[in-house]
Formats: sequence, C-alpha cells, structure tokens
Amino acid sequence: MVGGAILRQMQAREGVDIITRTHADLDLTDQGAVRDVMQAERPDVVILAAARVGGILANNTFPADFIYDNLMIEANVIHQAFDAGVTRLLQLGSSCIYPRAVPQPMREDALLTGVLEPTNEPYAIAKIAGIKLCESYNRQHGVDYRSVMPTNLYGPGDNFHPQNSHVLPALIRRFHEATQDGLEEVVIWGTGTPRREFLHVDDMAAASLFVLDLHKDVYDANTEPMLSHINVGSGTDIAILELAQKVAAITGFTGRITTDPDKPDGTPRKLMDVSRLAAMGWTAQIDLDEGLRSTYAWFLDHQDDLRG
Repeated sequence: MVGGAILRQMQAREGVDIITRTHADLDLTDQGAVRDVMQAERPDVVILAAARVGGILANNTFPADFIYDNLMIEANVIHQAFDAGVTRLLQLGSSCIYPRAVPQPMREDALLTGVLEPTNEPYAIAKIAGIKLCESYNRQHGVDYRSVMPTNLYGPGDNFHPQNSHVLPALIRRFHEATQDGLEEVVIWGTGTPRREFLHVDDMAAASLFVLDLHKDVYDANTEPMLSHINVGSGTDIAILELAQKVAAITGFTGRITTDPDKPDGTPRKLMDVSRLAAMGWTAQIDLDEGLRSTYAWFLDHQDDLRG
C-alpha cells in the first residue's frame, strides 16, 4: 500500500528513473536474490517500504513469520544496498516500536524505554532492528540511511482480508458486508475504548519523500546518531468504537454495534508525537472523514479483486 503511494508520487517527478520489483519478481528474504538485483541495478537511492504486516490476529497467529521475514527483509536490503554503493536510503518502520505503557503522545526518545505490547512484540523487535541497522551503517560507514515511523496507515491498496488485515480496513469490509447482507448487528473486537491514530497513505508517501529530500544538515540537526528515526502521523487519535461508528455511517450500516471484551484490545493508546517532523516543515493534509470516504470508494471499485 505505502510503496504504491510512494511510487505514484515519484512517477510525478521529472528526471527520475525508478527501479521496482514486485514480490513475484524478487523475494526480499532471499539474500542472494537481493544482492543480484542491487549489483545489477546499482541504484542511487533506496526506499524500503516492504514488510510483512497484519493486525492483532495475524501477529498472534504467525509471530515467527513476522519476526523472521521482517528481519531478513531489512538485513538483506540495507546491507546489499550498502554493498552496491548506495549512500542514501529510507526505511519505513512502525509505531509499534514503542513500549506499551509509554507516555502519550509517543516521542521518538521513548524507544527502548519499556516493555513492548505482547500481541505484536516480534514484529516490533524486527522494526527496531531496522532502525538500528540504519544507524549502525551511518556510524560505521558514513552513509545517510534514514528511518520514518508511521502511525496506522490506510487508503488505496490496503489489505481488506477478513482475518489478516488491520483494524480500519477490517471494519470497512465487515460493515460493508453487513450492510449488503442486511445484518442487524456487527461485533467488534475488544472493548472499543483503545485509541488509535490514523494517517492516509498519500500523506505518508508525501512525508516519506519530504524526509528523504531533507538536506543532511537539516536532518542531522533534528536527530541524533543513535536516535535518528522520525515519527509520522496525523497528531490526533480516535477510540475504536467511534471509528466503527464512522465506518458504519459511510457504509450505510444502521444496525447495532457491539463490543466483545473477551477479545484483545492491544495497546490502550497509540498516538505519535509528530513535533519533530512539524518543526522541519511537514504536517498531514488529509483528515480522517475525507480519507475514509475516499478509501471506501476505492474499496467499492476493487471489490472483485479483494474477495477471499
């Protein structure tokens, strides 16, 4: 999803030769395959947006896959990029890198200050390793490898799978199908009280390229060698139950919304402190209501491709 959004914005730039590979063309967990592509293409800049991702259910069901795949992707791409002479790289992480009980909103310096949320700890550890890989190559080799940590993303190209998707696309699909089937009730996981922040993927793409384009002096002045990542978010959050109500309204569902406290809530609150990025000159432009409407419209246009 986010890679596609970055690609669309890169394609609008003039004088840029873009090198891409689909997952079918290149398995990023395969070190030899990644090395062959990097050596053949010799890119000037690498943007690493690929990851194995999913919601609470997927993280709980496949913890080994989540930690292994993400560690391999990061290690292979970052090291092989360096080995091919790449001096500029941007890697995308996740807000789950922060401890479960961290003060809100979450500042960059909260990293490694407490216990992680158990439901996604393996994924979080892998994404923390990605930050430290970039920082370590910067310190040892003098390259310019940067990391941005997005909040929860949504938008065109999202994963709407009924079991393995994140909360927002899962709600869109569930409420849409409930409306189509004439159901009187939709049950959502947990108590509905956890608060989450959401950022449209087009905003994330814009922020990623903004950070990538920053002059090194500006980036270095706003970061530290061992605390170099930058939060990216909207700066506002919403309770899951309130989000469900918004999705219900957009999809036309008029039945009951019931919570299931026996299911896990995850972290009670996840709101990013985005003051570092704002101080450098970037803030989100797409509000949640507008983003939900456009995302549901995209979902409707691509239903046949999303069945399963």
